[in-house]
Amino acid sequence: MIWRMKQVDRLVAYSTLSAVLATWMLLVGLDAARAFVSEAVDIGKGNYGVGAVALQIILTLPRRGYEWFGNAALIGSLLGMGVLAGSGELTALRAAGMSKLRICLSAGLSLAIATLLVAAMGETVAPAAEQQAQSLALQAKSNNIAIGRRSGGIWARDGDTFINAKTGTTRQVDGVREVRLADVRVFEFTPKGQLQSIAIAESALHRAGEWTMDKVRRTEFGADEAKSTTEAKTQWKSGLDPRMLALSIVQPSYLSVSDLRRNIRYLKRNQQDASSFEMAYWARLLWPFNVLVLVVCALPFAFGTLRSGGIGKRIFIGMVLAIAWYFLQRSFVSIGAVYGLNLAFATALPALLLMSAAFWYFRRAS
Repeated sequence: MIWRMKQVDRLVAYSTLSAVLATWMLLVGLDAARAFVSEAVDIGKGNYGVGAVALQIILTLPRRGYEWFGNAALIGSLLGMGVLAGSGELTALRAAGMSKLRICLSAGLSLAIATLLVAAMGETVAPAAEQQAQSLALQAKSNNIAIGRRSGGIWARDGDTFINAKTGTTRQVDGVREVRLADVRVFEFTPKGQLQSIAIAESALHRAGEWTMDKVRRTEFGADEAKSTTEAKTQWKSGLDPRMLALSIVQPSYLSVSDLRRNIRYLKRNQQDASSFEMAYWARLLWPFNVLVLVVCALPFAFGTLRSGGIGKRIFIGMVLAIAWYFLQRSFVSIGAVYGLNLAFATALPALLLMSAAFWYFRRAS
């Protein structure tokens, strides 16, 4: 009996995982092709050629794979179960006494390891590769301006001036795009490479076409002495394009859990709004749980349809469920942020409601 159950698990796992893998590769490939076409319009700007576009898209593949895995797991699981239903094997398993819950758990357990591996990729390889991709694109498009991210924060070059900021945020205020840098250091060099001055500011804000630095301490280096001055506010003359800088600030959803936690602590310590980072943090932390719950709980609702529907019907069911789940979760999280609810609870609530509905269904089906 034990050996028989292992064979059953193997059968369900093979059918499910093979369909999920094929669906995953297709979705990621289509998304990468769309991104390549979108980026191709910028070919010719600076040193941005076909090779640079291709390399940038390749670097974003881990992030795209992480983002699309949830949809691929749902659609692929339905396709895999549909293959079993079409060949009569699903009916045979039910006739042998296997409950719907048991079959769904076999599919879910086979996906658990794959989900954890993808989650690990999303925490390590994906954020680093995404930052490299953005840095590559920005440097290739610009001639004398380079922007990138390193362990020390955001680094940018504007001619003979180098700018470093610990963190940066961008947002839309009254229809105007603002870029704010925190803990800013501006290093000015002479054409011969000698350090001319260092300016340290608490923050720098670009709005209405100009940069404004707050609480600035500037040190200028002469031939024999260094002179320091402090100013509450000062205008910063820089050719640094805020639109390019906004692109270099990695979106919260692309950051790892550790980076998100660090940004949340920093923003709260400086009494700034950290809700966008908190939403991304809990979405990241609960992502494996949400993926597995969605797959396991969605499969039984399609059992009756799988026997009679073709591949197009199963893909349609998967897309409808994925879209409905996306909007449901986003709605709960947005409502939680607006009304000041615990964002961890707001992020987990859709999955908990789905589990409750599935529990009720399984009890009736048993």
